[in-house]
Amino acid sequence: MSFSASVLTLYPEMFPGALGVSLAGRALEAGTWSLEAIQIRDFASDRHRTVDHTPAGGGAGMVMRADVLAKAIDHASPPDDPRPRLLMSPRGKPLTQLRVRELAAGPGVVIVCGRFEGVDQRVIDARGLAEVSVGDFILSGGEPAALVLLDAVVRLLPGVMGNAVSGDEESFENGLLEHPHYTRPQEFEGRQIPEVLTSGNHQKIAAWRRAESERLTKERRPDLLASHPLVK
Repeated sequence: MSFSASVLTLYPEMFPGALGVSLAGRALEAGTWSLEAIQIRDFASDRHRTVDHTPAGGGAGMVMRADVLAKAIDHASPPDDPRPRLLMSPRGKPLTQLRVRELAAGPGVVIVCGRFEGVDQRVIDARGLAEVSVGDFILSGGEPAALVLLDAVVRLLPGVMGNAVSGDEESFENGLLEHPHYTRPQEFEGRQIPEVLTSGNHQKIAAWRRAESERLTKERRPDLLASHPLVK
């Protein structure tokens, strides 16, 4: 069974977007995964198709209505749907490579793209939406974040990457940042490929790559080392 993604959004024209090209696009065309973009406004009950209202308690901006969004979620994900329901939100748990792998191993995902100041908390609680963040910054809506999440997941689906082990040494797969890469030419503007990489000694190459990964992680993401006890 292919991986099935349903995205609830006010801007369905944003999908598949970048997911329609390259690895994800070829996999979509091949049926390795499927994508349905659902217009939330279609579930509004008034002639203006209103999906938001002013925040209770006052304040700036608007809030997505619980009743309208609940109808859209129920349409996309009936009670027996095994797919997790996610809400792209800056206050959510950070998206990690481990979480991406867990999602890729499942049947698919239902993604709600927030807009305005946020989503009525009652629908988050009532429909069991797990809030997910792609970074400590604010976007205009959840759509770009949903594209990021789906791109990360789809590339891990069986058969999407030409070489199944291509991702084994990438950043975050082993708790560290990825080591530097080099290719031809041997010399570029006076800079040489590190000699060890052309030595043919695979044991030394592996040790160099590991050391470089540890060095870069210590320099750029020391926070990762707390969860990677093998690195001192």
